[in-house]
Amino acid sequence: MTSPQTSLDEQIAARLKRDEHGLVAAVVQQHDTGEVLMLAWMDDEALRRTLTTGRATYWSRSRQEYWVKGETSGNRQWVREVRLDCDGDALLVLVDQEGAACHTGERSCFFRALPAVEGRAA
Repeated sequence: MTSPQTSLDEQIAARLKRDEHGLVAAVVQQHDTGEVLMLAWMDDEALRRTLTTGRATYWSRSRQEYWVKGETSGNRQWVREVRLDCDGDALLVLVDQEGAACHTGERSCFFRALPAVEGRAA
């Protein structure tokens, strides 16, 4: 019997370019509509948990702890696929979102439109 994996796969870990805190930005998108839902942060352990459980797990910079999206709110994210960008410094997490993704109760964290840049078409 083999022991369960306790660290991120070495080949995946080698491709990541982390910030000074060991984190990689994770852009979260609804898998079937392309709707951008939120931005969160992952370290190696959060990514490992996400890939092995199918539940989106992130690192909270403010609380300094891991959190599974929807664990307390019920607004779960079921991971369909995770992609790494060409530079290795960002992840795209494709999910099936249950309910709101934003802590404000909005479906997406990107619900506030900014005015168009002056002199440019909207």
